[in-house]
Order: sequence, then structure tokens, then C-alpha cells
Amino acid sequence: MKEKGTVFSVAKNRRSFLKSGMVAAGAATIGTAMLPGAPVAFADREDDRAPITKGDIAILTFLSALEQVEADLWIQYAELGGATNQGLSPIDLVLNGQKIPTGLAPNYITALEVLDGDMPQYIADNTDDEISHHRFLNNYLASKGAKTIDLSEFATLPPSQVTGVPQKGRLTNLKQLTVDTSWWTRYRSEAANPDFGGTFKQAVPDLARGKHPAIPVNDGDLLLNSDGSIPNHLQAIANTAGFHFAFIEQGGSSLYPALAQKVTNLEVLRILLSIGGSEIAHFQTWHDKAGNAANITDGDLTFPNLNSGVDPSTGATGTDIADEFQTNLIMPEPTVFLNERLGPVSIIRPTSTQQGGAVASVQSFVEDGLFLDPSGNNTGIVDKLMRLAEEADSSRRRF
Repeated sequence: MKEKGTVFSVAKNRRSFLKSGMVAAGAATIGTAMLPGAPVAFADREDDRAPITKGDIAILTFLSALEQVEADLWIQYAELGGATNQGLSPIDLVLNGQKIPTGLAPNYITALEVLDGDMPQYIADNTDDEISHHRFLNNYLASKGAKTIDLSEFATLPPSQVTGVPQKGRLTNLKQLTVDTSWWTRYRSEAANPDFGGTFKQAVPDLARGKHPAIPVNDGDLLLNSDGSIPNHLQAIANTAGFHFAFIEQGGSSLYPALAQKVTNLEVLRILLSIGGSEIAHFQTWHDKAGNAANITDGDLTFPNLNSGVDPSTGATGTDIADEFQTNLIMPEPTVFLNERLGPVSIIRPTSTQQGGAVASVQSFVEDGLFLDPSGNNTGIVDKLMRLAEEADSSRRRF
């Protein structure tokens, strides 16, 4: 299998995604008044006396849009696998004033708990966080007189058919994912950094090819074996979700610092650093849990034993292989940064615009299959997101 260099491949022009058959019509862009450049007329002066520029607004608008996408996918996970109670503290997931149902697929929860007994609680908490990110960013934009962002017009994808799931259109499709797991070895590498062109092996090669469900598609996926045990198919769905959780959150871990380097206003910088920190906390949690995925095979999808000291792609063995895959090595290994002569340092990676910026983030979501409709084409949300991403990436710090 040809290995992917990194989940954040070299940024491409948005038109490269709009292949024949993909839905692109009707995608609106930020108006000319929102183009990156001079300070906006309505910007309040902050303590650092730097105005909020149109570039800052472009970055905040893109981040709000992407957080709405993340909220949409996490809501689907919470509906099926989220906690229904957390001791004396109630689950209070709410979107636009409406309570979000959780834990509708108990057998899916049982399979998720193979990865960790607290998975349902963490899913509910991560969902709450992403909803808050989108809401806050939109509120902040409005407070500065800027346009808020709402992608609801693209919520056309059918959700899971499991009993009880609200049958309304969604922005994202979690039923046919191609999950890049190269983040696993990227954070264990002592010598390679994607910002320096480093390439990385897949932890679960089969997830990076084909299309795999991360949620039960219907009630049939939730049936247990005759002895009450979890069938491999249901466990594979839960395992896929576990690796997908980390894939999504490592993207935010890189995106926020990459865009923070472009903002002008100190308060906007504070927002990006603060929200970005929570994304890192999410990634660290899910990185740890993914390592507990059961070593099973379901059809053409195998989850290898990552503690065996064997490269799951090549079969190679040795100390270096063990370092790349061992499941408890979840702290970012020191690696090259800025200049090789400075020596290795433990960092978030990537943090360059080319590898971890806005366009690269949308590209990774497209390659993940998040926006595929039942016909196998991307919805019009791709064009919308790529336009917003290009404007965010073209922003420049002015002071």
C-alpha cells in the first residue's frame, strides 16, 4: 500500500477536489468586505492597540465553520455512544435550545467500552466542547460586527438508521470513512517532522484504504452473538470510531497554532491559543484510548497488535519498530523543529500553514470521506469550506 505522507498533505487548490460529479453549485463566499487585508472599520481597539483585521475575521470565520462540522460529527457519535448519565451530574448536551439524545445504541457503547470504560463520558464531553467552540466563535464575530457562519444548508446527508436517531440531514457522513492513522507514528518519530517533509507509516493500514463505518448503520449492526458477546463487526465499528476520534482532534491540535501565527489582534490570538489547547487535550485522550482497540478482523479490516514489535504494513521487526507502534508511547516524542541544528524537541506537529493550515485541514476531511453523499460524491460544503480556508490561509499578520 502506498503510505500517505501525513494527514495534512501538501495543500492543493480547492478546484482539485471538485471532480466530475461532485456537488459544487450554490457555495457562497465571504463578501469582498471580508477579504483579508486592511483593518475592519468596526474593530474595537484591544490592549495591544492592534485592530482586528479582515484577515483575523477570515480566520475566525473559517474556524467557526470547521467547528460546526466537528460539532455535527460529534453529535452523531454522542447520539449513539454518548453517556446517558454521569453520576450525580446530568448529561446536558444542547444544540440551539434542543436537548441532544445520547446513548441510543447500548451494544455500541459496550463495544466502545472495550477501548475504555469512560468512552461514553468522554464522547459526551468532546461533543459539548465542539458545540461551545462554534457557538463562541460565532458570538465573537457578531460582537465585532462581522457576519457569522452557518453551514446548515449543507446538512443533507442521511444519519444512522438506528432506532431513536433523529432522522434529519447531517453535514457529515460517518458510515464510509477512510481513516488516516499516520498520526500514530508521526508523534513517535524522533527524526521526522511533516513540516520538514517527513513521511509516516499507518498504524492500522486497512483503515487507510476502503470505506469503513464508525457508527452502526442500522439496528442490524447492533446484534450480539448468541452467547451475548460482541461480534467482530460491531467491535470493528467501535475500533474505527476510536481511531477516528484521534484523527479528528489531532487536526485541530495543528490547525490552531498554524493559524495563530497569522493573526494580528492580541485578543484573537488569545482565542486561538485557548481553544487550540482544548483540542490538544482531546487528542491526547483519544490517542491513549485508540491503543486499547481489540485486535480483531472483520472482513478486509484488521486491527493489528501494535505491541507485537511487528510493522503492520511490512512485517519488519526490531527495536525501532517497537518505538513506532507501542501503544503506551502517547507523549509527543522530541523531534526536529525549525532547524535541525537546534536539536530535537517535543512539539505539536505539523504547525506550518502548508501542512497544518486551513486548506490542508479541509483536504484531510475530504480524504477522510466525511462529506460523501449516498452516491459517493462530495456535497457542496467542500467548495464552501475551501473558499473560507483559502481566505484564512491568505491572511497575514500586520504588526
